[in-house]
Amino acid sequence: MAQASIFTEAIALTVGALFPIMNPFSTAPLFLSLSANFTPAKRNREALLACIYAFAILVLFLLLGAAIIDFFGISVPGIRVAGGVIVSVIGLRMLFPARASAPGDGTSRIDEEIAFTPLAMPSLAGPGSISVVVTAASQIRAHHAENYVAVYSGVIVGMAITIFIAWLVLRTATSLARVLGPSGIDAMTRIFGFLLVSIGMQFLLTGISDFFGLAAAQ
Repeated sequence: MAQASIFTEAIALTVGALFPIMNPFSTAPLFLSLSANFTPAKRNREALLACIYAFAILVLFLLLGAAIIDFFGISVPGIRVAGGVIVSVIGLRMLFPARASAPGDGTSRIDEEIAFTPLAMPSLAGPGSISVVVTAASQIRAHHAENYVAVYSGVIVGMAITIFIAWLVLRTATSLARVLGPSGIDAMTRIFGFLLVSIGMQFLLTGISDFFGLAAAQ
């Protein structure tokens, strides 16, 4: 009975901590902007793949996060800075889009893959989500050694529930494409491009601040 209670509590805590940070509602406009020229099948496929990739990334960092960070000598502030750079570059591309490809030149945005970057990482499984998962793993090792399996299973199920909600949000967002039209999507793309640049800069500043904070503490 205690195991079941711990399992349920781990699910609730994971969803409650991870969902606000992942915030798929903020990813939905980005997804809609980047997939404006996709076919419905392609758009749905990218949404599903993004959620699968995000789940795999979070599980990987839950199980091996500390080992990965120690092996490569990186830190959560370093991950945050890297995520800020990626988000800023993507935001600049959205804010200042390249000119449309000429017919017959062999390139088209419909062939672009957006599932892993930027949707899965750093939008859904970004620095904030990864830091939550790495922190959860350290807490499990420190305080729940006797209920290791139940807690880890609950956290993984909680992550799966959060990712499933994110997938529903992305699938629902595709219906907005019919309402906005090409001009509306273009305007929204530029607006969210600017917001992404701002978010990326904030990631950079926060990561740099955290890095110097850790250095001063040592």
